[in-house]
Amino acid sequence: MSEEHADDLTHTTESGEVRMVDVGSKPDASRRAVARGEIRLTPSTIAAVEDDEVGKGDVLATARIGAVQAVKHTWETIPMCHQIPIINVDTDFAIREDRIELTVAVETTGKTGCEMEALEGVTTGLNVVWDMVKAAEKDADGQYPDTRIANVEVLDKEKREIDT
Repeated sequence: MSEEHADDLTHTTESGEVRMVDVGSKPDASRRAVARGEIRLTPSTIAAVEDDEVGKGDVLATARIGAVQAVKHTWETIPMCHQIPIINVDTDFAIREDRIELTVAVETTGKTGCEMEALEGVTTGLNVVWDMVKAAEKDADGQYPDTRIANVEVLDKEKREIDT
């Protein structure tokens, strides 16, 4: 890594030690981040989810709970991530022919953004879907050849200064 880029590493001290970024001097701002991702599934599994015929229960309701819980606990699972006040979490599932898409929007007011929380919500929500449908997705060898989580991304990140 070049020296000029080493100066840009906010989670590393000059001596190379990892640290949490000090955001204490930053002003509070209203912040929002939106992330999305998808889980590819077989058409028969998609139909079972739509018809609420998955043996473990309501897949999307359970995944929604998992996504919200993950948002609230991001600071515990990602090293150097700040604990932030979560004001709102919106989850939206879109069922397609061969996949379920999950979009998670997170809002906070504070000194640092919430895109990691939105990403944690998406990935955990999709992992919950996988867990709920894994029996239906396994092939004869116990593998998951048609199942994959993909296209996880931050769609939008906003920061609005708070009028004082």
